[in-house]
Amino acid sequence: MAKFEIYLDRAREYRWRLKAANGEIVAASEGYTSKQSAITSVQLIKRLAPMAPVYDLTR
Repeated sequence: MAKFEIYLDRAREYRWRLKAANGEIVAASEGYTSKQSAITSVQLIKRLAPMAPVYDLTR
């Protein structure tokens, strides 16, 4: 099962990464100054991503 991980980087910024079931990182965030901002970002992505259209820009 895929999972989001929230962590503190070397610059002391909070980040999230989305890992696939095989452990591969498939998405990663920018740095946030607060943990709550990182959590809010994850919640927003979880809410909006199922509705996001896919655009083929290779045409």
